[in-house]
Amino acid sequence: MNTPAKIRIAVLFGGRSGEHEVSLRSAESVLQALDPQKYDVVPVAITHEGRWLSSGDPMKLLAPKETIQKELSDGKPAAISAEVRTAGAFDVVFPVLHGTYGEDGTIQGLMELADLPYVGAGVLGSAVGMDKDVMKRLLRDAGLPIVEYWALLASGIDSFVRDRSGSLPYPVFVKPANLGSSVGITKVHNAGELPAALAAAAQFDRKIVVERGIDAREIEVAVLGNDTPDVSVPGEVVPAREFYDYQAKYVSDDSRIIIPAVLTEAQAKEARELGRKVFQVLECSGLGRVDLFLEKATGKYYVNEINTLPGFTSISQYPKLWAASGLPYSKLLDRLVELAFERHAEKKKLRTRY
Repeated sequence: MNTPAKIRIAVLFGGRSGEHEVSLRSAESVLQALDPQKYDVVPVAITHEGRWLSSGDPMKLLAPKETIQKELSDGKPAAISAEVRTAGAFDVVFPVLHGTYGEDGTIQGLMELADLPYVGAGVLGSAVGMDKDVMKRLLRDAGLPIVEYWALLASGIDSFVRDRSGSLPYPVFVKPANLGSSVGITKVHNAGELPAALAAAAQFDRKIVVERGIDAREIEVAVLGNDTPDVSVPGEVVPAREFYDYQAKYVSDDSRIIIPAVLTEAQAKEARELGRKVFQVLECSGLGRVDLFLEKATGKYYVNEINTLPGFTSISQYPKLWAASGLPYSKLLDRLVELAFERHAEKKKLRTRY
């Protein structure tokens, strides 16, 4: 594998997503941790409206809201294309984008068309990892344990409430099918709360997932690699609120992350194996955080979801899990860039003419 002496890396952040603000926080941490002796960093901001902009000072794009808006309006347009690649503008792209238009395969498709190495899962892994319904179907077909759930389109809310509200095993969680960071998620305790929860989820996605709630511990593992990934020690989320919602993840500091999780040797091994299997079944690459439920009554694991571009803020679990496994933040970023180059080099070997 040949990499440039000093790698020119484009860090994409912001984006057209309900997780725009989370992306800004992740990008701030990434930009601060990339070694300037190894990387020539090009920050590229994507506004809520989808405008791509670059600036000479990445930190200004992560300043208070009023400053951000001025910098974005004054910023120079940034183009990503095959011509940019051949001109040598970037060697690799790190899309620090969460949610729709960043974690769902769309930006990954653009990178593929531009023939650019990029950090994280490819188009397929990103797309299925983002769609909670499709992801659960694939996991179920692979024989992996998932919690009972129902999927519906926003156009079918009225009929779902009419036909299902009286028979659901409350409590249930109502989620947008294609979003993360617990945006738009509601815990529903009874049939009376269901319509409002479905309407809230429909603000963020046209497909909605309703999942049976279980009394469980929330166990997470971080996965790193391509075809033969490594898995971190497990961690446990102990939310201060009723569940680990957006407030608990990014605003309140009352929730606790226990790393390593207090598990038996067998439970820790099972968590790591499940994380590896999920990553491989969904054809992911680079990185992923696999979230599991450990049911208190039965001791049985269920797969909740995978995050193919998990948070990289200063309090995010993914880098913390790897730090506890012996891989510090800056070295983790180095490894992610190496994996991006490795995956790109492998794909370049494939024939494109017949």
